[in-house]
Amino acid sequence: MSKILIRGAKVLGGEPQDVLIDGDTIAAVGTGLSAEGAKVVEADGKVLLPGLVDLHTHLREPGREDSETVLTGTRAAASGGFTAVFAMANTFPVADTAGVVEQVYRLGQQHGYCDVQPIGAVTVGLEGKKLAELGAMHESAAGVTVFSDDGKCVDDAVIMRRALEYVKAFGGVVAQHAQEPRLTEGAQMNEGVVSAELGLGGWPAVAEESIIARDVLLAEHVGSRVHICHLSTAGSVEIVRWAKSRGIDVTAEVTPHHLLLTDELVRTYNPVFKVNPPLRTEKDVMALREALADGTIDIVATDHAPHPHEDKDCEWAAAAMGMVGLETALSVVQQTMVETGLLDWAGVADRMSAKPARIGGATGHGRPVSEGEPANLTLVDTAYRGDVDPAGFASRSRNTPYEGRELPGRVTHTWLRGKATLVDGKLA
Repeated sequence: MSKILIRGAKVLGGEPQDVLIDGDTIAAVGTGLSAEGAKVVEADGKVLLPGLVDLHTHLREPGREDSETVLTGTRAAASGGFTAVFAMANTFPVADTAGVVEQVYRLGQQHGYCDVQPIGAVTVGLEGKKLAELGAMHESAAGVTVFSDDGKCVDDAVIMRRALEYVKAFGGVVAQHAQEPRLTEGAQMNEGVVSAELGLGGWPAVAEESIIARDVLLAEHVGSRVHICHLSTAGSVEIVRWAKSRGIDVTAEVTPHHLLLTDELVRTYNPVFKVNPPLRTEKDVMALREALADGTIDIVATDHAPHPHEDKDCEWAAAAMGMVGLETALSVVQQTMVETGLLDWAGVADRMSAKPARIGGATGHGRPVSEGEPANLTLVDTAYRGDVDPAGFASRSRNTPYEGRELPGRVTHTWLRGKATLVDGKLA
């Protein structure tokens, strides 16, 4: 097994140290380290973090390989510093059986750019009418513990209650896409001043907030875990904060784009800004940042949603919802959270590695950068500044809202159990 000596890295943004990788494990952390025959990586003060973990990724395979595949999606993940991703269930066929989740899991193992943990559907076909094979998916080789109908809301309260009761038996969690469907029929963007001026169907904040309020009460009633996907409003923050104060077992995520972008961008009518949930107001953005900083929102998750160009290069009303995010997530978090003083790099490691790994049960990920731990690591040049160019993405899709925008930071190296998946910014 090979040895790698990372020299002069700021571990979690602290003082420069050396980190020695021996095989798949961190062998030593300290100053003045040496190792005969080791490959030396000069970190030059770059920040070393545990490998990032994304609890919310759409890899599209099986069924929509024109958008993304497990191979291209995990290559994008490695490029963004991720060593594990959780793949959402809205594939074709839907990942609602042991067979489909095992297919996705084995494709991840085969390609090897990062660990892929499938998320199972809550209901058969994402139709919200009948529970899927939750137990069979958990007992499968994929060992599914997270279940979600993401893209659709489990809007039937009885079905949601039964799902929460079922997953409790094996310590699973239901990840809810909070969107009351009757309140968002025909919705195209956030309901507010901009939607009124543009004449586009509005997507009210209460459509999200009402489902979150219901689900935290259901979780409390049955004593189970619920996770809120892509939380996007200031009101949702207050509900989650209240639920946590009551001791309800709820966790929540925010996407990078909801930490940075607002509904003012929809004035361009550029479908790249069309996303579910929609971009909200500046007030919501600031509330989300504060909530991520104080721990009300537990994690950052990308909601990486690739689409082929024909699904975005069209008029607004016909365009698909979603943005790619794996390759820009850390840069957006650096700009919105680190450079604003809301989080330090240890806080970023907590929100983008340790906590998502813990919520999803990703064994071996989100661990400290210390001796004896798995060598899942990412090295970041935080001094870098550059314009986003989707032509260089590893993802098969290019629907980024950041094209041409200057963002800070660049992942230069990623290691998965000591094996380099990204070297000097290029895929290994």
